[in-house]
Amino acid sequence: MSVGAIFVWELLGTAVLILLGNGVVANHVLRKNNGHGGGVVMITLGWAFAVFAGASIAAPSGAHLNPAVTLGLAIADKTKWADVPIYFAGQMVGAILGAVLCWAAYKLQFDDHPQRNETLGIFSTAPQIPNKAWNLVTEIIGTFVLVAWILLSPVYANASGEGGTPNFGNSALGYAGVAFVVLVIGQSLGGPTGYAINPARDLGPRIAYAFLLPIKNKANPNWGYSWVPVAGPLIGGALAALLFLAVHNLT
Repeated sequence: MSVGAIFVWELLGTAVLILLGNGVVANHVLRKNNGHGGGVVMITLGWAFAVFAGASIAAPSGAHLNPAVTLGLAIADKTKWADVPIYFAGQMVGAILGAVLCWAAYKLQFDDHPQRNETLGIFSTAPQIPNKAWNLVTEIIGTFVLVAWILLSPVYANASGEGGTPNFGNSALGYAGVAFVVLVIGQSLGGPTGYAINPARDLGPRIAYAFLLPIKNKANPNWGYSWVPVAGPLIGGALAALLFLAVHNLT
């Protein structure tokens, strides 16, 4: 696949991921919405199926949608290193675009909302107990689970022999399988930091919020924390890839 095609598909898929993922949080946070106060179950379900929608659209490029996934696949020798910057660029531009589209969909609600400090949380994550070292650990663990599942889960294989029954691995679920993993990560590990588990998912919308979105009396973008949901997922993705290589070297 050409680098231009990789860029476009990753941009489109990530934009849909962020539009729907930020959108479900906006639906919960902003007043005068049908989903106002929907809670953590609504949010985690919305993010999970945002992953499904975005990944399904970006299938031609492999549907990474996440620099941590791209890095893990490159370390595991499943993605060309020369393509990594193109994936990263498409994901970041798509994340910024998705955040802008989310704002446009909820423009009237943003104008009406009185609590300025709540609007940043629609677009980016923040810890419930600020401690950058332990917040980093949480993001590493959550992303490790995601990328390890992608690399280590069983794949579809046909049984040998004529008339054999297919052996269905987790890949038979397609991108729904990844959505289920994101759902359980959100509900099991998402409480402490908001489970960014994706540098583009956090940094792209944070940039859009700080520099592009005309939200009244917006909150400080909290740049001092912004490196945690970037570094943590990248470390977690790299560790998962190293585990994958170690396990396969044993066979």
